[in-house]
Amino acid sequence: MLSDAPWLRTGPAARVLALLNTDGEEARVIGGAVRNALLGVAIGDVDIATTAVPEEVIRRAQAARIKSVPTGIEHGTVTLVLDGTPFEITTLREDVETFGRKAKVAFGRDWQRDAERRDFTINGLSVTADGVVHDHVGGLADIAARRVRFIGDPDRRIAEDYLRILRFFRIHAAYGHGEPARDAYLACIRGRDGLGTLSAERVRMEMLKLMVTPGVLSAATAMTDGGLLPRVLGGVPYLGPLAAMIRAEQLLDLAPDAVRRLGALAVAVTEDARRLSQRLRLSNAETKRLDSMGHRWWRLAGMDETIARRRLYRLGAPRYHDRMMQAFARAGRDADLAKWQHLIGLPQRWQPPTFPLKAADFIARGVAQGPALGHIVALAEDAWLASDFALDPATLNAIADQTVARYARDHLL
Repeated sequence: MLSDAPWLRTGPAARVLALLNTDGEEARVIGGAVRNALLGVAIGDVDIATTAVPEEVIRRAQAARIKSVPTGIEHGTVTLVLDGTPFEITTLREDVETFGRKAKVAFGRDWQRDAERRDFTINGLSVTADGVVHDHVGGLADIAARRVRFIGDPDRRIAEDYLRILRFFRIHAAYGHGEPARDAYLACIRGRDGLGTLSAERVRMEMLKLMVTPGVLSAATAMTDGGLLPRVLGGVPYLGPLAAMIRAEQLLDLAPDAVRRLGALAVAVTEDARRLSQRLRLSNAETKRLDSMGHRWWRLAGMDETIARRRLYRLGAPRYHDRMMQAFARAGRDADLAKWQHLIGLPQRWQPPTFPLKAADFIARGVAQGPALGHIVALAEDAWLASDFALDPATLNAIADQTVARYARDHLL
């Protein structure tokens, strides 16, 4: 019985269930929302299964003036949007023929057969509007034991969709305790060649979700030991830096960051970032972050705050923070924690000023517009950084005069 679930009794989810639980049809909340509610953790999306066929779901929604979107109607899924909240409504299904992700299915009314099609026992639970939990696959015992198991034969479940290998480790890392279930783990190893058939986009999504789970380190270790993670990353996993990055986040009281942890796990140099970007089809923003993390992070060790300010000015706060975290994570256990905390926290206590000299300052000193002007401004900016961001007029005038004179001497202007 799920007694502490007010969202089942009031609110949009309750209204959708009431809409579908009439005239001989039945609807239940299924999957992750049930699992999370039983585990006492925050629930995300609320998915609902129903005996009603998609056309009937749409008809009822229209009659109730609820927006419906046929997001996957060929697979029996309709999305209802109520009070701005989307609910995936899927008609019960059962396998007619099974051949991987293209299995032929038919709509049904048998809750057990529908549950048996799902991936893991803890995801195969359903709950009715009155809070009664239905368990057709042994999920309640596995919830109590914090154990992640495939429903039925693990090899068959994996062959239906090889993404379930990554989902197994991600779900275990999020909700499981102890070592992964042995039969499931061995089945993942046996099926590892199938990882190469998956689209990069699907793998990326699972890997980024895995990165922020509480058990990511143990999951990454098990995946590496089983020969899985090198196939996913296309390179060597760096488990030590990942552990250090997690520890650094905890020491600095930072929320887990998927891209930052992925960088610790898989990026030592910029070439790693570019390979990983292609391997996982990362976004441009994700790729730029990883590329920056891999760029000469080792040069940050031992620098003082004066140099740190220059790095912050050049990189900007987000890239500075990522690269400093990468350097901290790879500095080793003997690193000076107080010093790293001080340097990483620099953007919170100091904002770089804008370079005060402009092209007009050098034109006034006789420099003509053109390529030489740009070089001179860049040289003056370097000299300004070396002055530790001086802003007094006397120092700025001296920087401008000396830069023009030096460039004229070196280039015979």
